[in-house]
Amino acid sequence: MNTTLQDRIQRWMEQHHFSGSIYVKSNDTDVLKLRHGYANRSDLILNQWNTRYGIASGSKLFTAIAICQLVDIEKIQFNTTINECLGSYSFPHFDSGITVHQLLTHTSGIPDYFDEDLMEDFEELWIKRPMYHIRHLEDFLPMFQNEQMKHSADSKFHYNNAGYIMLGLIVEKVSQMAFQEYVAEHIFAKAGMNDSGYFEMDALPDRTALGYIDTDQGYRTNIYSLPARGGSDGGAYVTVDDMMKLCERLLGGSLLSTKLTELILTPHVEVSESTAYGYGLWMTKNQDMGEIEKYVLMGYDPGVNFRALIYPDQSLYAVVCSNQSDGAYEIISEIEKELTSK
Repeated sequence: MNTTLQDRIQRWMEQHHFSGSIYVKSNDTDVLKLRHGYANRSDLILNQWNTRYGIASGSKLFTAIAICQLVDIEKIQFNTTINECLGSYSFPHFDSGITVHQLLTHTSGIPDYFDEDLMEDFEELWIKRPMYHIRHLEDFLPMFQNEQMKHSADSKFHYNNAGYIMLGLIVEKVSQMAFQEYVAEHIFAKAGMNDSGYFEMDALPDRTALGYIDTDQGYRTNIYSLPARGGSDGGAYVTVDDMMKLCERLLGGSLLSTKLTELILTPHVEVSESTAYGYGLWMTKNQDMGEIEKYVLMGYDPGVNFRALIYPDQSLYAVVCSNQSDGAYEIISEIEKELTSK
């Protein structure tokens, strides 16, 4: 263990009242393992090494892996259209030629059920449709399926949760399994992620951290701020150890064939001069060489903050899970300063 780094990050967590767990590995060696704060503030239950945390959109990678597995066994292709897979659903204004690839890369042009251009607060979603009704992927459809296209397919990148809901529906149609069951059997079990799952907010298992939203008046939990159960656009629960396993297994080729592993990690759409998006994850390019410098997973919901980094050339992995609305980005940036030259 890097005791100097450990002491520095420990002080940072205490000074900033961080709540969550941190795991960093380099070349198969543990560099940092820390936890701080409370999984349950009312009952004074501390966060532990095996505490489960929500990771919001960080779990879009699971959806991308599921799709790539189905491509691997030739059940679908990346150019398969929504009309071919989801023809039984009504999308009256959507381009029927939208492809799986476009959904994966946020270039489909479909409307999102949470559009940051139109809404500032994720909690606004549940005013008309209570969150406790959202337990299955089909429950999300009324929030976007009858809306107009936001832009033409393949014309631009626009981050889109609804697109990943549609990908989850494709997984269900093709595999004949509920999406959450498919991920549990074909991804979590395969990666040894024994503590992970898509748990229902009103029936959380033991060792699961409650998400906290801090306000000027105090704090509240996020039980009324998120869907009752997460779906293919986000909302899984993991431990930092499980998420480390996922990252290592993915890059090690244990979850997909060599060809599909390369494809999921390929920059498919340019987001900015230095940032690109693959399938279910972000990546930063070296501006001088144009090569991939790091892969980034991130997730943000009320009471949820998650960040994971992979530096492939350095065999460096970092995972930060938090049961507060912020802190993961800041703390992982501190870790980067110490462990990389960037």
